[in-house]
Amino acid sequence: QVQLVESGGGLVQPGGSLRLSCTASVIRRFILNRMGWYRQAPGKQRELVATATVDGTTNYGDSVKGRFTVSRDNPQNTVHLQMNNLKPEDTAVYYCNVLYTSDYGASLESWGDGTLVSVSS
Repeated sequence: QVQLVESGGGLVQPGGSLRLSCTASVIRRFILNRMGWYRQAPGKQRELVATATVDGTTNYGDSVKGRFTVSRDNPQNTVHLQMNNLKPEDTAVYYCNVLYTSDYGASLESWGDGTLVSVSS
């Protein structure tokens, strides 16, 4: 099983920046196929923010394109989310998500506990 530890959330003013990080604790020889972020605002469904595959292919939600950048540090099993020009509508709990292949070939998924990002003046 992959355990995820998130960091970097907090309160920021509109137009500001934050950087989220998520590190996967991998005990055995797992392949972290895709790492990324989803978010859930109060009263709304969880939505895609950004993901990155092990070969570097990225995917972004429409509302964050051009403002957020996802990147991976594969040797450190870490994914980062650089968030610029933050808006009040970006306020949400951000969840790290990993799709991985276990050492016996199973395709599995893990979620982090979430980190709160609040954008307010």
